[in-house]
Amino acid sequence: MSNGEVNAGRRRFLIGATSVVGGVGAVGAAVPFVASWNPSAKAKAAGAPVKANISKIEPGQQMTVEWRGKPVWIVRRTQEMIDSIEKLNDKVLDPESLEPQQPEYITGIYRASRPEFAVLVGICTHLGCSPQYRPEVEAADLGADWLGGFFCPCHGSKFDLSGRVYKGVPAPLNLEVPPYKYIDDNNLIIGVDEETA
Repeated sequence: MSNGEVNAGRRRFLIGATSVVGGVGAVGAAVPFVASWNPSAKAKAAGAPVKANISKIEPGQQMTVEWRGKPVWIVRRTQEMIDSIEKLNDKVLDPESLEPQQPEYITGIYRASRPEFAVLVGICTHLGCSPQYRPEVEAADLGADWLGGFFCPCHGSKFDLSGRVYKGVPAPLNLEVPPYKYIDDNNLIIGVDEETA
């Protein structure tokens, strides 16, 4: 072999190796750049909207997502649960949700855009504890008037399946309903207001 043939092979090898290393470097630089488009943990804690896929929640079940460092509960209510809400109007402190614990477009006893789904901030309005989801009816430890809802074991506050606070418990207000809107039948965004027409 002549020196010219060896140098040409070496040159092709070096060009190929340099191209591969350059391609890997470009991908390595692009990944953090694209990742920087996602909201940072600081932005999420400050209130960046959070998307929730609700398609896999079974009737009667609850899922939790985090928004602004707070748990947000999404409960898919059964028809029986929805029907029980009106039965508690005389047992809850603010049945029509007149206190401003929800956006203006959330009205009525269901406190939801769609009666099937309750969206509530999971923090007790008494001292900031996180109540437990207790969907069972007439739980022995909660009394005969219990038709399912949320119970705060710290101080005994009770909320119905719409997050309305019972009378005579330490919590002074209903659970907060965060701003939210549905993107489609399977997804909603928490932290973005529904457009009011």
